[in-house]
Amino acid sequence: MMQLDLFPMELHLRCIEPGKNKYRFYALSVQPTLFGEWVLVREWGRIGRAGRRRHDHYRAAGPACDALHALAQQKKRRGYRG
Repeated sequence: MMQLDLFPMELHLRCIEPGKNKYRFYALSVQPTLFGEWVLVREWGRIGRAGRRRHDHYRAAGPACDALHALAQQKKRRGYRG
């Protein structure tokens, strides 16, 4: 039986404001680790350049997806769009 994913495991957002010379990206993804945990990978920076990266570890996929959703909402309030 196949289960449909109701929540995204990967998300790419951009914030582009040419008048302010603002060209930013924010990428989020939830991935399993080799040790049975889950990690929320966040990468951000200026479009066209290497960004910074952060890994947040979780014991289960649910909390990691919840964190992804909360961060996406926060970034959308700050002007980022998918």
